Amino acid sequence: MKKNILYALLVGGAMLLGSCENNFDAQIYGKLSTLTFPSTADEYEDYMLSSYLPFQNKWSYTWGDGTNYPWYIPSNGIYHGFDTCTDEEAEWNIAANRQFWTDMTRCYFENLKTITKNSSSGTNHFEKVRDVSRMTRIVGDLEAATTLAETRKKELLGEVRLLRGLMMYYLLHYYGPVPVILDPALIGNTEAENNLVRPTLDEMAGYITDDFLFATENAPETQSEKGRVTADYARFCLMRHYLNEGAHMSGYYEKAYNLYSQFKGNYSLFKSGDNPYIDQFKQANNWNSEVIMALSVDPQATGGNTAGSFNCFMVYSLPKDCAATDGDGNATPFLAGKGWGQYLNVSKQFYDTYEENDLRKASVITSYYSTSYKCMVTSDDIGSKWSGYILNKYPIEVKNQYQPGNIPLARWADVLLMYAEADVRKSSSVTTNAIDCVNQVRNRAGLDNLPASATASVAAFLDALLAERGHELLFEGCRKIDLIRFNKYYTTMSAFGPSRTPTSQYVPLPDYAVQLAEQVGKKLEQYFTRDDYDGPKK
Repeated sequence: MKKNILYALLVGGAMLLGSCENNFDAQIYGKLSTLTFPSTADEYEDYMLSSYLPFQNKWSYTWGDGTNYPWYIPSNGIYHGFDTCTDEEAEWNIAANRQFWTDMTRCYFENLKTITKNSSSGTNHFEKVRDVSRMTRIVGDLEAATTLAETRKKELLGEVRLLRGLMMYYLLHYYGPVPVILDPALIGNTEAENNLVRPTLDEMAGYITDDFLFATENAPETQSEKGRVTADYARFCLMRHYLNEGAHMSGYYEKAYNLYSQFKGNYSLFKSGDNPYIDQFKQANNWNSEVIMALSVDPQATGGNTAGSFNCFMVYSLPKDCAATDGDGNATPFLAGKGWGQYLNVSKQFYDTYEENDLRKASVITSYYSTSYKCMVTSDDIGSKWSGYILNKYPIEVKNQYQPGNIPLARWADVLLMYAEADVRKSSSVTTNAIDCVNQVRNRAGLDNLPASATASVAAFLDALLAERGHELLFEGCRKIDLIRFNKYYTTMSAFGPSRTPTSQYVPLPDYAVQLAEQVGKKLEQYFTRDDYDGPKK
């Protein structure tokens, strides 16, 4: 059992690194022996790199135990789990050929508890608790390594603990607290592995904090391969985590505030081009001054398991019937037949919350020429010909199916907005610093400073800040988490009507996990709800 958990990846082979500047991607090649690997310093690094496997943008990966769907796949990962079930996404009511997708857009989480361990019809992230165990074993083996210089050992430990913390962070916000093993000595311990009970929210928050904090102090400040995590990315993750849990963890708001001054990189808002917000996501501007961390994309990627990470936002965003030319023969921004059914579509209600002159509105396309209907499909056709607007955050730049632009995971604009929020929450007052941080983001979007009404009280400011976060971070995998932090998730979604009213705050744990716990004499609570949830508790 112990070796199976430790060396699942070794059945397939060794981890190697694609080392192009903008293309870090861990791959599996060849055969290895668990008796001799890892032993050298290079092998320990390859071993650590296996921790990156769940954080790719390929179609899928598998350990052979039902663990699949990397977090950064648009249709199955964080965008699916934390954006599509919010006001950003239009309800799927046209060509909804996947029940689990329909369930997510309707916030009908109740159906998701029936997902099986090896589900191919829905997203099962619960098996990623095994990834936490795998990373824990890697932590233990790195700590015991005798062939690593101490400085390098701490750097590798910083990487894997940041990734383990991220895994727990996403699991927490998908399901609530989940059972995890964080002591390497307990890997392979039957009693520990059968301890299938939820930790408390405070405990889970503490686990994540410990890993992120360790990474801020030990992960490399810079990496030679773009796409590998850094100490600044750890600071970003920790800052976001502190804000999320500040309502129940003492001192977290002040700690979030203090992190702002600890970033080591020379970051600034990207301001080049006619529309800098849009231009920052283009291939030519990969790793610009605003980017703290991004998913490196291989321009040659095919989406398969051996050809690198890919950016397929547009094929997920485009309707199947979008046309390359309109009825008059004029070129459109699209490639005919390259849409997959608009899995990522923006609701008209959310689009209408943008201010008139907001440059960020250009990341949403509100009409298209349809090959099916031989006419322009507009907002008047929502509910009959399409579900919502087209997400154009990663516009088509080359005439192929996948776009070559990297996918930012952490941007300085987010840091400025978090800094403003931390300042206000820790002081319980609207400060000039907080206002200035928000205005910097607004001004880059072509907007005037916040009006006086938005700064008149803490409540008004936080409402304005939440709106800015929604517009600035559209489909960047944090909308649901933000709405819960601001105590507005249930209220926001129920305003759409009964069909989109959440059936629970988080996705319930799968039935099979609850039943497994019962078999070993444990009670695994299927539902989790925060104490300050603005909706009814299960």
